[in-house]
Amino acid sequence: EPPAGGGEAAAEHRALVLTGFGGYDKVKVQARRGAEPRPGEVSVSVRACGLNFADLMARQGLYDRLPPPPVCPGMECAGTVRALGEGVRDRQVGDKVMVLARSGLWQEVVNVPVSHTFPMPEGMSFEEAAGLLVNYITAYMILFDFGNLRPNQSVLIHMAAGGVGTAAIQLCKTVENVTIFGTASASKHESLKESGVAHPIDYRTMDYAEEVRKISPKGVDIVLDPLGGSDTSKAFNLLKPMGKLITYGVANLLTGQKKNLMAMAKTWWNQFSITALQLLHQNKAVCGYHLGYMDEEVELLRSVVAKLVNLYSQGKIKPKIDSVWPFDQVAEAMKQMQEKKNVGKVILVPEAPKEESKKAEN
Repeated sequence: EPPAGGGEAAAEHRALVLTGFGGYDKVKVQARRGAEPRPGEVSVSVRACGLNFADLMARQGLYDRLPPPPVCPGMECAGTVRALGEGVRDRQVGDKVMVLARSGLWQEVVNVPVSHTFPMPEGMSFEEAAGLLVNYITAYMILFDFGNLRPNQSVLIHMAAGGVGTAAIQLCKTVENVTIFGTASASKHESLKESGVAHPIDYRTMDYAEEVRKISPKGVDIVLDPLGGSDTSKAFNLLKPMGKLITYGVANLLTGQKKNLMAMAKTWWNQFSITALQLLHQNKAVCGYHLGYMDEEVELLRSVVAKLVNLYSQGKIKPKIDSVWPFDQVAEAMKQMQEKKNVGKVILVPEAPKEESKKAEN
């Protein structure tokens, strides 16, 4: 390794590190030594990071795309390009970018391949930019690429007040006359109605499948399933003929701070399984989506992000920020999301938000 140029590049920065699998206390702020970006990489000064359900799974050792600890989590962030690696032509120092990666982004400074960066649209804040990529790419590809959402259809969105749920609702609104059913705890129903959910359902006190059938006896055209286990079977049974189920997570595994073997056994036991022949008789589709396995598909992701940026610029989508937490309150941030208190996106920032600088920025 050649020595880092100018001493400045090798300066220490703060990073969130997963020290081992377990509870909220396993993610700690540590100092890391920086390095120069390698050829084809850019170095980014991070201003905001997104917290995702997969990060909560990763902390418990339930996410298969995370390298073994100690490891820095984080799949998305936003910030400013601070240095260019050799051969990088399409970014300049000072560019505001959003970053998508398999892990490693919860740090003050990150070096990433330039192909993992996307220019931030005009007028977007760093917090919003850190809440765009994972949730909106997921919701977009689920609804349009797999779900083939069209006018006059109906959609069931679980965890409708969460990051993907919020994105999915906004994207459904870009198609005319789509009826949205959304599950969430009762305290979130008002905000769901405001955002366009025709039928919010309290999954804690009601059987959501029964509630959907009361309103739509034949079921729905598309079910988004981030839950897994027995809920996937319920989803499949709720589909109309030609309906589509897209499963994209196993949130049912998350029952407490630490890995729950009972929940894992139960989810595995209730795992939905169907043969090709049974599908034939049902006239239904089952799709699986996992953004973490999409990282080689650079062109595909770039085209989806271009569409999202376009929708943002038209004012049709806008990341909804639930709360912003400094790195040293990461435990509280994870708790906010794991206990499902959030409406919209939970954001992490390297520094405690300074009121003055925020006003100056906006």
